[in-house]
Amino acid sequence: QVQLVESGGGLVQPGGSLTLSCAASGSIFRVYAMGWYRQAPGKQRELVAAITSGGSTNYADSVKGRFTISRDNAKNTVTLQMNSLKPEDTAVYYCNADRPHTLYDYWGQGTQVTVSS
Repeated sequence: QVQLVESGGGLVQPGGSLTLSCAASGSIFRVYAMGWYRQAPGKQRELVAAITSGGSTNYADSVKGRFTISRDNAKNTVTLQMNSLKPEDTAVYYCNADRPHTLYDYWGQGTQVTVSS
């Protein structure tokens, strides 16, 4: 079992920055692939960024060059640094933990990010 708690969301002006953090507890964090997803009103949940247990990263085209995902296995945390934010980045952002080749897949409760002037 893995518990995930996101923090760091809020209201920011276009062009601004936010850092989202996800704290994991309850299992062997380092074996999980971690991801950030987002869901805007009326839209499907989509992958924003992911990082494997080995540190390889993957980004949605819409955030490449603006967002950076990182993990700290010693602190059981995964972070999403978001720069040059746009109104279309407005969504609820969710942290996900996935253990490859198993059915173990966990979600956080989500944190709201609003980009507006």
